[in-house]
Amino acid sequence: MSQWQPLGAILSNEFEVPVEAVEAALEEQRNGKTGRLGELLLQRKVINAGQLAEALARQFDLPFRAALPEVPNGDLIDRVPIAFAKDHRLFPISLQDGILRLAVGDPLDMDPLNDLAALTDATPELEVAPVDVILAAINRVYEQHSDETDQIVADMSGEESLDGGLQPTDLLDTSDEAPIIRFVNSMLTQAYKERASDIHLEPFETELIVRYRIDGILYEVLRPPFNAHASIISRIKILSGLNIAEKRLPQDGRFRVRIAGKDVDVRVSTLPTAFGERVVLRLLDKAAGVLGLEEIGMDERLLGEVIPMIGKSHGIFLVTGPTGSGKTTTLYAALSRLNNRQKNIITVEDPIEYQLAGVGQIQVNPKINLTFAAGLRSILRQDPDIIMVGEIRDGETAEIAVQSALTGHMVFSTLHTNDAAGALTRLVEMGVEPFLAASSIVGILAQRLVRSICPDCREEHRPDPSLLKDLGLDPDAAGKAKFFRGSGCEKCLDIGYRGRTGVYELLPMNDTVRELLMQNRDASTIKNAAVGLGMMSLRQHGLERAMRGETTLEEVLRVTQEEG
Repeated sequence: MSQWQPLGAILSNEFEVPVEAVEAALEEQRNGKTGRLGELLLQRKVINAGQLAEALARQFDLPFRAALPEVPNGDLIDRVPIAFAKDHRLFPISLQDGILRLAVGDPLDMDPLNDLAALTDATPELEVAPVDVILAAINRVYEQHSDETDQIVADMSGEESLDGGLQPTDLLDTSDEAPIIRFVNSMLTQAYKERASDIHLEPFETELIVRYRIDGILYEVLRPPFNAHASIISRIKILSGLNIAEKRLPQDGRFRVRIAGKDVDVRVSTLPTAFGERVVLRLLDKAAGVLGLEEIGMDERLLGEVIPMIGKSHGIFLVTGPTGSGKTTTLYAALSRLNNRQKNIITVEDPIEYQLAGVGQIQVNPKINLTFAAGLRSILRQDPDIIMVGEIRDGETAEIAVQSALTGHMVFSTLHTNDAAGALTRLVEMGVEPFLAASSIVGILAQRLVRSICPDCREEHRPDPSLLKDLGLDPDAAGKAKFFRGSGCEKCLDIGYRGRTGVYELLPMNDTVRELLMQNRDASTIKNAAVGLGMMSLRQHGLERAMRGETTLEEVLRVTQEEG
């Protein structure tokens, strides 16, 4: 056994931590500041968690672990509750021959060790690991070991008292081991783990179907017993604060859960149908945060055009596309790029999907007549530099947005049109004068989301000639290009795709486009003129991404069918 040394000496001698920094932390302790020496040095960013763990391991002559097991030890995980492991920053590694091996962040925290010794009837043996590594391992391994939803469904199917014992009035008092509560928890966990954005619970005449929307496509995943339908809906209503007795009217609510250490916001919508209430849950990962323009699939060419447009002092920048095409994500990315203390940014949204630090965000509420138009009017009295309107839905909102742009504000908004040129004619149809639209709009970005090929099972393949023809490609000329697809693997749930990226069509307001708009020309004429001047259409950008091996030709065709 090596001779015991103070932690400060180990850090100074073996990790090159300045003696002055150690002395300053010790002086803080002497002056009454709470916290151990290692914690104070961490707070000051003098050392990192890995260095502290390794120094503690040397101080107490214990093994040091930089990484922890990937695969859960099922029996052991069952015996050590996740809350206990997280609270005490410890991770159970193995239990063998009366020895319980544990990774700990603080070897001096003895109380939990005594509890575990009594719980497992084993002698704890310690190893030291960085606290962040321990927490990550707890989240990863406990999540892997969580109850499989399919098994819970099987348990539910065998519950004789499902109807009688699990009525809505009893759910509040039911223990967490009740099949319905376990099912809802597991359904949410599995959906999060599989990157689902929405969960659909759909009752039919004799069956209940659960589908997950993953990367924009719905997949059937479960068929719980039909007689559990009322209890599942009631459980979800209780979580989201809805009226469990009201089954005839649609309801909307929300709740927040923690899954594997991450905060997940769940929006709930119920709708009465012929065979019972249908529920859709939308999952929003609060930890994911706002993506940057580079992260949503904009290449250098596109960024070089978009950034000057959004950086203007006044005008309107529109993002168009169908529901679910990532328009709001693009606007958030633009706002986060522009967000600084010199600018006053205010948004009016329905709903507010992510919180942006330093940005004033208003939630639309039609019940009190707080519409997009009313919110926009109020924003103008708040001295804004940049305004974001979640969507231009009517002529009144469109007119106020145009006037705001003409009076020195930068306005961001979305429209539901198929392409960029269609947004111009839509605004005119809403009652905006063509000359006002021509002078206020700085650019229009149309977009779609295509699924990305899974990088773990990506393989080269030769597409069907009929597919090439549908996309307007010459099969002979395209034969020289390389195309890829995903064969399906465990990482992508055998789908062949993992994640999504954007394809874009950017229409700048140049003199030609302005002139055509003033002449009240149709959208296709404007688009053809813009393409002739160098605009890349959605399909062209999608084909470019497919030729780079980022997505498949089938995906490009799926999202750009209206161009065919």
